[in-house]
Amino acid sequence: MTLDTTALTQPIDRAKVRAFSKALREKGMLQSRAFTIIVFAFVGLAALFIVVPTFVSFMAIAFTGSSGSVFGLLPFAIMLVIAGLIAWAVIRGVGGAAARRYRLSLFASANGMTWHPGYSNPRLPGMIFDLGRNQELHDVMRRTQPRTLEVANYTYETGSGKNKQTHRWGYVALRLDTPLPHIVLDAVGNNGLFGGSNLPITFGRDQRLSLEGDFDQHFALYCPEGYERDALYLFTPDVMARFVDNAAALDVEIVDDWLFLYAKRDLTTLDPATWEWLFATVAAIDDKLAQWARWRDDRLTRATTGAVASGIPGATVQGAPLLTPPPAGVAREGRRLKRGIPVWSFVVIAGFAAWWILTTVFGR
Repeated sequence: MTLDTTALTQPIDRAKVRAFSKALREKGMLQSRAFTIIVFAFVGLAALFIVVPTFVSFMAIAFTGSSGSVFGLLPFAIMLVIAGLIAWAVIRGVGGAAARRYRLSLFASANGMTWHPGYSNPRLPGMIFDLGRNQELHDVMRRTQPRTLEVANYTYETGSGKNKQTHRWGYVALRLDTPLPHIVLDAVGNNGLFGGSNLPITFGRDQRLSLEGDFDQHFALYCPEGYERDALYLFTPDVMARFVDNAAALDVEIVDDWLFLYAKRDLTTLDPATWEWLFATVAAIDDKLAQWARWRDDRLTRATTGAVASGIPGATVQGAPLLTPPPAGVAREGRRLKRGIPVWSFVVIAGFAAWWILTTVFGR
């Protein structure tokens, strides 16, 4: 499809932006975010009117020995300046967010999609959606034709107190024609400085499958044990070339009847170049997904004699044609990859063991 990115950059009518935000509030789609902004502004102003004047007054007394001098007016002057800055920042932030929502909505409409501000606790099978707490989707873009597509930003939290951390992801989700085995392509190009994966989950090394050509230089492919032949059926040389040429900067997960593309940054943005890249990537991959629709798990197809049928339509069992087509689906052992232990865990254990030996054995 031809992508229209005009709405992302063209001038907008502020009155229409306000009307759009009002309509969202009336639908209850902005209530929680507006409430959060109000709470933070209230807390900030309360701290401003109590803490700042008190602090500056103490400083004035310390330097002049009296609070009745001209320094006595200093707290209020500083208070007014900071209050103005806070008010300006809040108004600008709210106005910028409103304009951004409006632009994304127009962009979605111009390209056959819908926009939603977001919601909590998404029910998606991808690896990032089952971690942490306070899981939130933001700026969700969807379309249903020619294939269900969803692009959104996602956050979740881990830890608490000083160790609290907010994790940010952007993802593209494509609905597949049939459920497939759980397969992960860990992009090599976005790994850490020492080659560590940026994925939030580690998978068992015995599930790593090496493919032909230079594919391994771009992706580390993981598939369930026993599904190596199925992975080779799905990732033919032409399919591998599409992923290398178009999605090498993204991590890929195939799970159930979904294909996810992950990035550790926002993908729903006002940047036209990001959208052009995403849609070019989706188009290149989607062009090859039709051949995946023919895949069947031969573990689910058994003849009356108990023999396993071939996963390719039209195959035979013990020389006789199948009476019914193989069913769609994936056997239990192929639905999820087995998780592994992160490398840093071994480093911590080894360090603890070394410390114990040094302090217990040699410390005597």
